[in-house]
Amino acid sequence: MTEETYEGPITMTQKGIGFFSIEGQAEDLLIPPEATNHALHGDVVKVVSTGIYRDSSGRMPPRASGKVVEILSRAHKTFVGTLLESDGHFGIEPDYKKMYLPVEIRDTNHAELGYKVLVRVKGWADGAEAPWGDVEEIIGKAGVHETEMRALALGQGFSSNFPPGVIQEAKNLEEHGQQLLSEEATKSVAEGTRKDFRDVPTCTIDPKDAKDFDDALSIRSLENETYEVGIHIADVSFFVKPGTILDNEAVERATSVYLVDRTIPMLPHILSNDLCSLNQNEDRLAVSAVFTLDKEAQILSKWFGETVIHSDKRFTYEEAQEVLSAGEGIMHNELSILHKLSKKIRARRQAKGAVEFDTPEVKIDLDETGKPIAVHLKERKATNLLIEDFMLLANENVAQYLANLTTNGGPHSKSIYRIHDTPDADRIENLAHLLKVMGYNLHVAAGKVTGAELNRILEEVQGKPEEYLIKMATLRSMSKAIYATKNIGHFGLAFKYYTHFTSPIRRYPDIIVHRLIKGYTDGPPVTEKNMAKFDELAHHSSEREVGAASAERDSIKMKQVEFLVDRIGEEFGAVISGVTERGLYVELDETHADGMIRIKEIGDDYYEYDEKRYQLVGRRTKKTFQLGNPIRVKLIAARVAEKELDFAPVETA
Repeated sequence: MTEETYEGPITMTQKGIGFFSIEGQAEDLLIPPEATNHALHGDVVKVVSTGIYRDSSGRMPPRASGKVVEILSRAHKTFVGTLLESDGHFGIEPDYKKMYLPVEIRDTNHAELGYKVLVRVKGWADGAEAPWGDVEEIIGKAGVHETEMRALALGQGFSSNFPPGVIQEAKNLEEHGQQLLSEEATKSVAEGTRKDFRDVPTCTIDPKDAKDFDDALSIRSLENETYEVGIHIADVSFFVKPGTILDNEAVERATSVYLVDRTIPMLPHILSNDLCSLNQNEDRLAVSAVFTLDKEAQILSKWFGETVIHSDKRFTYEEAQEVLSAGEGIMHNELSILHKLSKKIRARRQAKGAVEFDTPEVKIDLDETGKPIAVHLKERKATNLLIEDFMLLANENVAQYLANLTTNGGPHSKSIYRIHDTPDADRIENLAHLLKVMGYNLHVAAGKVTGAELNRILEEVQGKPEEYLIKMATLRSMSKAIYATKNIGHFGLAFKYYTHFTSPIRRYPDIIVHRLIKGYTDGPPVTEKNMAKFDELAHHSSEREVGAASAERDSIKMKQVEFLVDRIGEEFGAVISGVTERGLYVELDETHADGMIRIKEIGDDYYEYDEKRYQLVGRRTKKTFQLGNPIRVKLIAARVAEKELDFAPVETA
């Protein structure tokens, strides 16, 4: 009898123990260190079941186990770390915390000790405890701002440098791109393959520091209190053709990365900041979703296709907000109508059960050397919400349009959706328990919760010390949104259909969606051969998105720690964001930086961990530290390289 094998990604702990999830089984298979077959975190492996594993130390209860029989693909072929020497041997301890082993270095490529390097793993000798590799790139001296930022990106596989072939294609576009754009605008409007929106009032609204503008809004009033609203998106696919070196690189990157001090773009600057950017006072090619709306923002008609546009004004969010608040200024009438319509769109979405997290983002201001000088939360204005509402409107309706064409005998068999599954029942039960301990009652039925019920809780905690903590706990209880060719809807937005259409400068799936729209109108059809790659492309794009988000989070965390490194000994207001037997996790009120109070730092009693109530309780004093409680803390250590902060509690009278 042939033993059944399973394929999928493996999760590794820092102790070298693996876990493998099998669909339909409640508990993961445990893969003991000796049975991992040199698998590393995230590798796609082939696994067989080996019965029940019994831990000889007795610390772990018996559980189903397995062994890795084959590694099908490596999740990471390169690692970043600081070059070290021990007993005449070179190596790195990877910065990637889920890489539980060092990497032996055979060729240092003349890198100096103490320098951050990018290492490519070349092999793993039989009997060796760790893999070996060569230094592929010398990043710079560890601890220097430029080095650390580049290291964060390279550690996730993102480089600011484009390969020679891409650079050459970009140079060709620098020389001929504007001419191609002008010729296409003239020819396509004359032939009727693009609609001409250049005379319709149009604007972009973006952050102050934005360099590329991939979405614009146009609006004009029609008869009987109806309005035509155009959501115009940069036509990247006009310049980025399938099979080109430029396209292959965009596929590989799949997304742009936004670190605290820089953007690592998916596309070269000639496209992202120039030819594709919907710059003020310049004709640009777009792919558009155009809606006729009544005064209640109900859709009367819709059209999707290629356009030529001309942005009359580049607004920052603040500038557009000033016009709305003052009741006068450039494009006041247009902005006012868009604002009123967006509120109707949002109200309808909320009524359907869309979850309104609205969690503020941390913004870090740096000086010219990259040193953090201020940490604050980004304020979300009405104009942020306005743009969000119309982008969601476009994404939802484009997804529905493509779904109808692919399922009702249309010419194409596949599309790409942005899906968000219903939350896992166990996670929701855990969230409900956590909230109950903190004094909130989340109504859950058999592990299921509605968006409306989550919104009720999020509204209830507004303005309270634990607001940010509960919002983040709720967010973490959600499934992850991913790209897929099979549509299951989007739980968080309460949409039956959803895709990404509005950001092709920074997301590759949006380019695919644009090609599909063109394929249904006057553009070249997307071939079955290309569509056969959609599943792999959706998975790859989801993975790259996770890597980009991790680099972005780490860059913020590093700068939060660096901001506080000179403030050791100072006291801060905080909230207890986690409780374990090892101590307390806290999050500072002012900067949202997080760190740990180790149990030994509490010091005045022996504290026991009450897992069910998320608290530490003093055996003698009965003093309690509970999740969500405010706490006064003193900073006692700040380790920038590790992105870690240590605190001690401050006694209050």
